[in-house]
Amino acid sequence: MADAAATADTDEAVSNDAAQAAGPTAYGVPCSDERGQLVVYPSRDEYLAAIGMAAVDGFEMCVDVCAVDNLTNRTRSLPHGVTPERFEVVVNLLDMRGRRRLRVRTQVPADDPQVPSLVGLYQGVEAPEREASDLFGIAFCDHPDPSRILLPPDWEGHPLRKDYGIGAIPVQFKAVEGR
Repeated sequence: MADAAATADTDEAVSNDAAQAAGPTAYGVPCSDERGQLVVYPSRDEYLAAIGMAAVDGFEMCVDVCAVDNLTNRTRSLPHGVTPERFEVVVNLLDMRGRRRLRVRTQVPADDPQVPSLVGLYQGVEAPEREASDLFGIAFCDHPDPSRILLPPDWEGHPLRKDYGIGAIPVQFKAVEGR
């Protein structure tokens, strides 16, 4: 009997050690504190569920949805267990009653740049998701209107990607008299 209790205590200690090694979590995903703001890091599979739990927890307003191209960023910090990818979708949520902010950072691979749309949870994200899609090429699955919003429909490429060519427009200056 004493051996069984010792084994149970050892198993509990091992699971606590594993949880501490994995780091803190919130809404079922890894999290961190950045300058007093809670930041959660769901995978693409956990993205909708984690944000849905945050909405139920009082985060009634989605302030922004944007994307980041980390092609040349080698110094960003991510919690243990979060695999860095080229792109990152960043969602900022606000709980006005509780006076809290929540940032959601989801890693998105370059070879499959897509995440689920949040339009079903927050109506106001339709335009920001279209902007991120237009400028970074990240598709938001099940978005009601995935058409371009900032660029012409025939535009090739995504201008805010780090590997997008900046192009050149020849400039012709007028001659100044007396010089």
